[in-house]
Amino acid sequence: MRDDPQDIISRSPMSLLQVVVVALTVLLTALDGFDVLSISFAAPGIAEEWGIDKAELGIVLAMELIGMAIGSMVLGVVADKVGRKPTITGALAVMVFGMFMVTTAPNVIQLSVWRVLTGFGIGGVLACTNAVCAEFSNAKRKDLAVSVMAVGYPIGAVVGGIIAAQLLKDNDWRSVFYLGSAVTAALIPIVYFFIPESVSWLAHKQPKGALERINRTLRRMKHDALDALPVLGQGGRSLSSRDIFNRTLLATTILVSAACFLQMTTFYFMLKWIPKIVVDMGFAAASAAGVLVWANIGGALGGALFGLLTQRIPVKYLTIAAMVTGGVMVALFGRTPDDLSRVSLAVAMAGFFTNAGIVGLYAIFARVYPTHARGFGTGFSIGIGRGGAMLGPILAGFLFNAGVGLPVVAAVMSLGSLIAAGLLIFVRLQPDRTAAAPAGESGEVAVAQES
Repeated sequence: MRDDPQDIISRSPMSLLQVVVVALTVLLTALDGFDVLSISFAAPGIAEEWGIDKAELGIVLAMELIGMAIGSMVLGVVADKVGRKPTITGALAVMVFGMFMVTTAPNVIQLSVWRVLTGFGIGGVLACTNAVCAEFSNAKRKDLAVSVMAVGYPIGAVVGGIIAAQLLKDNDWRSVFYLGSAVTAALIPIVYFFIPESVSWLAHKQPKGALERINRTLRRMKHDALDALPVLGQGGRSLSSRDIFNRTLLATTILVSAACFLQMTTFYFMLKWIPKIVVDMGFAAASAAGVLVWANIGGALGGALFGLLTQRIPVKYLTIAAMVTGGVMVALFGRTPDDLSRVSLAVAMAGFFTNAGIVGLYAIFARVYPTHARGFGTGFSIGIGRGGAMLGPILAGFLFNAGVGLPVVAAVMSLGSLIAAGLLIFVRLQPDRTAAAPAGESGEVAVAQES
C-alpha cells in the first residue's frame, strides 16, 4: 500500500506499543521532578558539610535550571536532525554522568558544573519526550497523551522527595544523587528497546533504511506495511528546524515561549518559596516539607484532570482557564491565615491549577510546531520558560528583602499566570496532521484556528 504513515497513526486506535511509549515518556518527565526536589532535599546537607551561606547555596540551586535551558534548545535541534531516540539516550547518558559526578565534587564550583551538565541532559530529554509523545499518539488522544506525560513532573517530585527523605535519614546528601544516577541508567536500555524512532520523523527526514524502520514500527502497531515512503516535494526537503523563526511561525514562537516564561515564573515562585514561607509563619521545617508535597500532589491531580478534560474541551481554552484560575489561587494563597490545614489546601489548589497550565503548554507545543521543527520548537520554548523558573524565586526574594508582605508578593507573582493566559488568546494551533509535506507543497507550515 502507499499511504502517509503519520495519517495511519493519527486516524487509528492507540496500540499497546503506543501506550507503552506514552507511559515511558511519563517516567522520563518524572526525572525532571525528581531532580528539582532532590537538590532541595540535599541542599541542607551540602550547606552543612561545606559551610556555605544561603547566597552560594542559591547559586547551586539555580545551576540545574541554567543547564536545562541550554540543553532543551541545543538538543532540541539535535533531535530534529538525528532523531528523537538517539537524542534521548544520549541525554540520559549525560544525566547519569552528571548525577554521579556530583557525588565526587569537592567544592561549590565543581558541584555547579556537574549540576549544569545534569540539567543539560534533562533539558534534552524534555524537548524530545514531548515530540515523541505527540508523534506516537493518534489525533483523538494526542492532547490527553501529552497532558499525561507532563503529569510525570509532579509525580517524580512527590515520589522522589519521599524516597530522598528516607535516604537522608541514614545517609549523607550524596545518596540522593547515587539513586538518581542509578534510576536514570536503568532507563537507558528500556528506552533503547521499547521506544522506536518516531515514524513521523522518519517519514519527513527519510534517512537510509527509513522505509524498513517505519514498516517495522507499523507492524508492531498492528498496521499494514507501506510499499514506499511518502513523496517529499522540494519545499518539504528544504524544511529546517529554524523554521520556528520564519514569517509563518515567528509570532507563534514568541507567544508560546513568552507564555511559558511567565507561567514558569508563577509556578516556581510557589515551588521554591513555599517551605520558607511556611516556616516564617511559625511552623516546623518538617511541616513545611509536607506542605510542599501537597503542592505537588495538587499539581499531579490538576494535570491528570486537565488531560481528561482535553477530550471534551479545546486545549487552548482549557489552558487559558487553568492559568487564570491558577493566578487567582496564588494570590489567594498570599492571604491565607496562618493555619496549617488551610495553608496546605491553598497550596494544593494553587499547585492544581498552575501545573495544569504548564501541562496545557506542553500540549500546545505539540500542536503549534510541525514535525520537522518540533524538537527545537519545544526545546526553545522550554528553554525560555526555564528563564522564568529562575526569575520567579529571585524576583520574590527581592520583594521580600524590600519589606513587601506576602499578600502583595503573591499578588505580584500571580501576574505571570494571568498575563500568560492573555498571550495564549492570540495563539493559533495547527491541525492534528503534521507529517511530511506531500509533493507540491511550499514547505511552509500552515496554521489553523482551533475549532
